[in-house]
Amino acid sequence: MSSEPVVTAIDHVGIAVPDLDEAIAFYTGAFGLVVTAIEVSTEQGVREAMLRAPGDDGTGTAVQLLAPLTPGSPVGRFLARKGPGLQQLAYRVADVERMSAAVKAHGGKAIFDGPRRGTADSRVQFFHPRSTGGVLVELVEPAPDRGRRR
Repeated sequence: MSSEPVVTAIDHVGIAVPDLDEAIAFYTGAFGLVVTAIEVSTEQGVREAMLRAPGDDGTGTAVQLLAPLTPGSPVGRFLARKGPGLQQLAYRVADVERMSAAVKAHGGKAIFDGPRRGTADSRVQFFHPRSTGGVLVELVEPAPDRGRRR
């Protein structure tokens, strides 16, 4: 097996929404997705919901709905500039530090000095869209006791 850092899966796509409850109703009603977690991250300034296809054991790709806690939060500013829509693409990785170093070696500009706590106690790092082809990229290392994400 290679010791090179690699992406193991597309973890989730993040969608910025102005009203989380309204968005949950739409995604569960229109697409039949199932809410597997709702959390508030004051550090990131969001209330979020993870949704998955029925029967997904946590290894598939999730849809993450993100509503700002304040207009000045990153998602609040995103909504003010661009309106609701695709806000990020998140890759699942085994080692966020090693993968971050690889992305940086290819010109990626990390948003934080080091990994931070993410959904379900994961460790995350974000890379600025100007350095990743116009897409906010998130690297997600699931918590050790949660090999499968909720």
